[in-house]
Amino acid sequence: MTALVLGPLLRHAGEHTATVWVETAEPCEVRVHNVEQGLDARARTFTVHGHHYALVEVTGLPTGARVPYEVTLDGETVWPTPGCPFPRSAIRTIDPANPVRLSFGSCRRSPGTVEDYGYDSLAAFAHRLAEDPDGPWPDALLMVGDQVYADELGDEMRDYIHARRPEGGEPEDELADYEDYTHLYELAWREVSVRWLMSTVPTFAIFDDHDIRDDWNTSYTWRKQMWELPWWRDRIVGGIASYWVYQHLGNLSPEDRAADPVYKAVREASDAGGDGGALLDEFAERADKEPATTRWSYAHDWGNTRLVVVDSRCSRLLTADRRGMLDDDEFAWLDGRLRGGMDHLLVASSLPYLLAPGIHHAEAWNEAVAGGAWGRTAAKYGEKLRQAADLEHWAAFGESFREVARDVVEVGRGERGPAPASITFLSGDVHYSYVARVTAPDTTSRIAQVVCSPLRNPLPAQFRFAQRLGTSRALARVPRALARLAKVPVPPLRWRLTDGPWFDNAVATIELTGRKGTVRWDSPVSETTMRKVAQINLTD
Repeated sequence: MTALVLGPLLRHAGEHTATVWVETAEPCEVRVHNVEQGLDARARTFTVHGHHYALVEVTGLPTGARVPYEVTLDGETVWPTPGCPFPRSAIRTIDPANPVRLSFGSCRRSPGTVEDYGYDSLAAFAHRLAEDPDGPWPDALLMVGDQVYADELGDEMRDYIHARRPEGGEPEDELADYEDYTHLYELAWREVSVRWLMSTVPTFAIFDDHDIRDDWNTSYTWRKQMWELPWWRDRIVGGIASYWVYQHLGNLSPEDRAADPVYKAVREASDAGGDGGALLDEFAERADKEPATTRWSYAHDWGNTRLVVVDSRCSRLLTADRRGMLDDDEFAWLDGRLRGGMDHLLVASSLPYLLAPGIHHAEAWNEAVAGGAWGRTAAKYGEKLRQAADLEHWAAFGESFREVARDVVEVGRGERGPAPASITFLSGDVHYSYVARVTAPDTTSRIAQVVCSPLRNPLPAQFRFAQRLGTSRALARVPRALARLAKVPVPPLRWRLTDGPWFDNAVATIELTGRKGTVRWDSPVSETTMRKVAQINLTD
């Protein structure tokens, strides 16, 4: 009997379809079924570097259904596990007539102690849902970055890599390759409550820097420095390849996945008795060196709500003479999806689009200085400061910031179809939660930035103090003046923080009903319970 290593993970779910992802110990047939309710879907595993995975495409489901399911491997039941304290996992399909509820957050360290990282938002959230199986569940859980930490290891992961290579071997205390990543994902998603949550709530994801390495793709200089390291090739290839398997494939609709040539090639290699690892490695290296060859961003609609998830890491344009948060093809794709005609437009980016104004001006100033606005010597110090202080959000890609602002204002004014009631950026990364609202120019749509971070990785007290200073309106005058001296263009938007910052571990839930919308943050106070941190209206 083969074993279930990880999963099942309920991934993309539509009105009539769903995808269930698993990792198994051996090649096998995976069956997802509930014969009494007409559910019976099967798939063979595919193999990558000796690891075995399957994506089971479930079709023919009714709209707005909740169908409990089991998983068998070669005829042996492996899910639910005996003695599981949670209800049976169920596939939930979309009903476009219902309100849209989307839970989200970022930055989760697991495993680890409560003393180190606090209580796990996802674990407590699982218990909340299990206690109210007929309540207002989210239609999906969106994880907006840093699902795993490849450069900040816990004791179990450190012991694992030291068993694979001598202590002191490079990279020291960091992941080295695909094999290391497989173990990191297993540690992150094995806890019983989180495993159950991800088996019964559809999940979507996008990576951020720690999924690969801190400051990933900060600048052209950073990329050059990393590729000069002898171990970096295996690290970046392993990180991107594992992201493709463990996160990206499940973001896709069945139609998009079927059209993916890499997925087709890996499956064909496995079906012929081989291993798709070499094919995937070639793809991953090309995706890093030639970002325009791959699109990690995606978009899905829930009735009259559109979610656009933007890759703000791997698709950056970083050359000796150009700098952009997105390459040209990626930006053209985004531009095509920023349209009206919906009640609500959600734009998810792991990095906040709207920072506190003072922090925004500081990053914009730093980009100008590092780009030579104050001469070569200042540019060298500007680059060092950029990497040391993580000055690489949208504000530090000024041209990209202005392009997105232009598009969003056009949508909000009804120049790209009827204006939505709200345009909301959903982000994480910064390890505190807040709301920023656009105050100018005038638009029909309410435009806001909503941040939920961390799920489980709180800032130490001294860094909280620094962030409070950074969000201060009074202190924003200094970086604004520096940006003007560096001849940074005035931002095309004006905005201010209206709520927060809150530093608790938390998960946020956005609820959209008709033309109305709210966001609520909940923080764990124990392993099984949560309290409301805040709730705001998006459309008032």
